[in-house]
Amino acid sequence: MVDCTNVGFAYDEHLIFSDVNLSISKGEFVYIVGETGCGKTTLMRLLYMDILPTEGVVKVDSFSSKTIKRRKLHRLRRKLGIIFQDYKLLDDRSVYDNVTFVLHAVPQSSTLDVKMRATQSLTRVGLLHRKNSPIDELSGGEQQRLSIARAIVKDPVAILADEPTGNLDPATSADILTLLKKINLGGTTILLATHNYELMRKFPARTIMIKNYRCEDIEPTKL
Repeated sequence: MVDCTNVGFAYDEHLIFSDVNLSISKGEFVYIVGETGCGKTTLMRLLYMDILPTEGVVKVDSFSSKTIKRRKLHRLRRKLGIIFQDYKLLDDRSVYDNVTFVLHAVPQSSTLDVKMRATQSLTRVGLLHRKNSPIDELSGGEQQRLSIARAIVKDPVAILADEPTGNLDPATSADILTLLKKINLGGTTILLATHNYELMRKFPARTIMIKNYRCEDIEPTKL
């Protein structure tokens, strides 16, 4: 599913990664942890190829950073669901329209198919009753649930979640993790960058630490 081989990345001569080797199998749930500024968001961007490594190769599904063309990036993005800490919702559209907007970029999506998939996604995250609501009427937890609905509506092979509970209270954060765990049980690979160690102890999973420019598996109990 994901393979990073001897990956290095530097930005304006500032080293962020060096000789990173990382493999994540289909269907895994993986936490990405590390100090602020260690490169969690950069790793996510490398995986959805918003940026490319300065050394080594990143492979996601059948796509390689060595061979992918910018005009073909949309093919990779169709296979990934991306969840941001700040939601990145469209404030001028309803809940329903935020979800269907994603599907307009998917070829051969009929009107009936778009409606069915959007309805299913909103139902899975418990927001169907809010489908006509404007974004500014949603709570922070509801906005994050909407961002998850938008991420899963394409039936992605993997979800990349960058600090999805960073702005949420503990109870809402637990609800979001419960939802992501259920999605993972359906076979979707999930990579979740977080600094919420208490939540990780409540929902244990494979944990990768970014430290000293590298990624290494650690025991969650050592956090």
